[in-house]
Amino acid sequence: MSGWSLTIPDAVGFLGVAFLVGAYGAQQAGKLSGESPWYSALNGVAALLLVVSLLYKPNPASMTIEVFWFAISAYGLVRALRARRSRRPPQKAGTPAE
Repeated sequence: MSGWSLTIPDAVGFLGVAFLVGAYGAQQAGKLSGESPWYSALNGVAALLLVVSLLYKPNPASMTIEVFWFAISAYGLVRALRARRSRRPPQKAGTPAE
């Protein structure tokens, strides 16, 4: 690959790939639940980083999938946070939240 150099947008994109593959690998290894807020957050950040990279080297099909990946991840994050909140015991009036 002569003449190829790593640009900042490329590095940002590779970081996004690392987040995406890392989250998926951790989920498949049983280290991270697919219903965890962290799983959705890592996927969302990965999608955003890949979008940044794609802004510098456009690819319409890849941009489309990353936009949907982010939207689905945002939905999953909201859903996971709501589920977590609903599992907490109700707070008594006048007691500080933990």
